[in-house]
Amino acid sequence: MPKYLVTSALPYANGPLHFGHIAGAYLPADVYVRLLRMQGEEVRYICGADEYGAAITINAEKEGVDYATYVARWRAEFQRTFKRFGIEFDIWSGTSACPQHTEMAQNMFRQLHENGYLCKQTSAQLYCEKDAMFLPDRYVLGTCPKCEHTGARGDECPSCGAWLDATKLKNPACKQCGSQPKLRDTTHWYLDLPKLRDDHIGAWFEKGDWKANVQAFISRMLDDLQMRPITRDMSWGVPVPADLAEGEEGKVLYVWFDAPIGYISMTAELAAREGDPDGWKTWWCFEDTRLVHFVGKDNIPFHALVFPAMLAGADQDFILPWAVPANEFYNLQGAKFSTSSHWTVPMEAFFETYDAEAARFHLIASMPENADSEFRWEDFQVTVNASLADTVGNLATRVLRFIDKHFEGQVPAIDADTARELDRVLLEECGAIVDPGASIREFRFRRASEEFIANAAVANVFVDKLAPWALRKSDPERAAAVLNTCCEWLSLVARWMVPFMPEKAQTLWAMVGQESAVAQEQWPSLPQAGAWRQLTTGQPLGHVEGLFDKLDDATIAAEIAALQARASAQA
Repeated sequence: MPKYLVTSALPYANGPLHFGHIAGAYLPADVYVRLLRMQGEEVRYICGADEYGAAITINAEKEGVDYATYVARWRAEFQRTFKRFGIEFDIWSGTSACPQHTEMAQNMFRQLHENGYLCKQTSAQLYCEKDAMFLPDRYVLGTCPKCEHTGARGDECPSCGAWLDATKLKNPACKQCGSQPKLRDTTHWYLDLPKLRDDHIGAWFEKGDWKANVQAFISRMLDDLQMRPITRDMSWGVPVPADLAEGEEGKVLYVWFDAPIGYISMTAELAAREGDPDGWKTWWCFEDTRLVHFVGKDNIPFHALVFPAMLAGADQDFILPWAVPANEFYNLQGAKFSTSSHWTVPMEAFFETYDAEAARFHLIASMPENADSEFRWEDFQVTVNASLADTVGNLATRVLRFIDKHFEGQVPAIDADTARELDRVLLEECGAIVDPGASIREFRFRRASEEFIANAAVANVFVDKLAPWALRKSDPERAAAVLNTCCEWLSLVARWMVPFMPEKAQTLWAMVGQESAVAQEQWPSLPQAGAWRQLTTGQPLGHVEGLFDKLDDATIAAEIAALQARASAQA
């Protein structure tokens, strides 16, 4: 039986998360993991903060705090945001906090070196005399030599997507002070990606079944791979192993090299916590493990090419990715999220006002799976009012409150013949019923959310068709049977709801009189006539409450106006 090892891109500990990050890499993974668990799969979900790199040192120094304190603050802030969204990991750690990380990153370096995939070169790098430092690639701005885009970074052009050498940028400037950097010689280690492509990764990638965006991105890169530097001149990071440094001082592993190794080291940290320090190998060196990386499109090359190349080149029986369901970018009201420009949704204020699980569902329903998408306040209103309040919430309250009032708050009775008849009406005449779990398995989260709402709508059609409020006077036994069937359907809806809105699912599960944890229930198969009912007649219902509050037009208009005002004030 396969096991599933799920990761989300390690968020960089240098600024707050926004809805774009959540929709891109973390929420889809959480939905996927919750489904797998209900389906009885063995799964681990690994994540933590990416805590090294020059950006962190610069901003920590600006604030006058030490680097460890700075990243610990962001690590805790990220965790609070994830908790607000109901995103749960088997382990949440950080590359500077994980006890196993330095040793494992250095071991990866050694193994690649021993196998001939690293080389040491002296080259000219850009040095800022004003800041007295060699500039990391992302701290060099200039004009792309390939497409002439004027906002290119030293490692990549955001316009054409090309990987760049910072020294080849036209009109380079230091991002920090704006001065023109000078070239100085320095020695670094490089990862021989062309050799890794030819020895391992090229053939492996060609055999894979990838999302279209991953296939296109990596196929294009494989044709023009260059050796890539994996060390930097700084103090904050994983040091180059002393036995291989050859007298070089002040060299650390480049953050893009050490960060994905965090998936392995954090798995080892989890295993150690569970009392089995070598237990991580049963995941990372077990050929039937399915490694799934959830990332945004800017992380495609690292997770579908570079990290797999490192794993293969280390020759330690590491598994390679089984799937990289990368998402595109998620924007806000027609523009990119930007915390510096205040074009964002302030998290604290949002969660003080709005339902976190409604927001969670809307991000799933608008996820950028195959193309860029966006959060629009007007669309959020439609999701909450039409999909959630009118379709799901209204079904629950009108059925259960009616039972509370007229059937003593208990699951009403039904006889076998009527059950067969109502099964036919519900399952054949009230709309298509689809298993949203199948779409989640295929990483089609938007479609899964639509299928969940459509399944809930089936019961609304059923209720409208049979009108139990009218039957109560003319045929109370049939009214009871109709309401019994509705309770059964609500118990299905609660289980289907778990990956999308786990807390609401538990609330609904309790409302139909269940005392167990719904997330620990088995994922339901599609209902078949005569073989899907499970409630006990006469079972007391739980406390019935509204699941979703509607959003009015004035509230939404005020949010849009406030967003525009914040951005204008910043500009």
